[in-house]
Amino acid sequence: MVKIFFSLFLFFSFSFASEATQEDLLREKIKTFLDASVYKENKGYIEILFSPKSDYFTQDRVDAVKIVTTLKNNGLLNLFFKKPRELRLRFKTSGSPLLFVKIMGDTLRNIGYYRYVTQESHLDSSEFTWSISLVSEYATDPLILQKELQKNGCSIVDLQRNSMTDWTYTLDMRDGHLNLDSLKAGQEMALKKSLSAYWLNVSEVKTLQIQSSKSNDWYPYIAYYDSSLHLLEVVKKNEKTSKIILELPKYAEYIKISDMYTLKNIKDSLVVYPVGLR
Repeated sequence: MVKIFFSLFLFFSFSFASEATQEDLLREKIKTFLDASVYKENKGYIEILFSPKSDYFTQDRVDAVKIVTTLKNNGLLNLFFKKPRELRLRFKTSGSPLLFVKIMGDTLRNIGYYRYVTQESHLDSSEFTWSISLVSEYATDPLILQKELQKNGCSIVDLQRNSMTDWTYTLDMRDGHLNLDSLKAGQEMALKKSLSAYWLNVSEVKTLQIQSSKSNDWYPYIAYYDSSLHLLEVVKKNEKTSKIILELPKYAEYIKISDMYTLKNIKDSLVVYPVGLR
């Protein structure tokens, strides 16, 4: 009987300790996103907003994106500035730096950040850090950034507010990939006139035939990359080309199709014909 009572006592003690720890973790994380005066003035309201507290945890970690979204939607955190200011964003990951920078660059453009400057990049044995700055009228909305990153198989696992204009994101990109059209054997694809190079997923095909419109002056520049975005091979033709057949390298995951001189040479479309399964 004593043993049973002792076992029950330990069970409830550990459960209470776990709940208390979870409560403390959530409270401390909320405080990092608010000025001390704002938190103190709205402490009771915040306790109600963040109930049940278990809703703000994902796999035993605090869901920082959900916290910021709740604070923003309830008027406790304003992400807009009174006038345009320099915004600094720091991104951390343990994934491939090449793939990471490509994904982040595409993501930032998709949410409207076209002009930014790389301030710092650092790679060590466990982590890659990329810091950028830009002039903006508002701090990045983490929920919008999260949704865009999820299209590339990435997620935000932590978020820190160093100041209103300085934020740090930690990203999980174990399933990271480029969000591109995938070529399928036997299904042709027309690449319309573009201001930027064409990127495609070629992981499922063996051979490509690319046909150029008669109105083009295309001088092919084609690069193959593996799943981590390491460059595998480059094909260049220093002569106007109307048709080219390509045997894809064994580990090619992505292909970039461009022109040796200028994309203005591609006045009309290129048509891609994938052949064979890999």
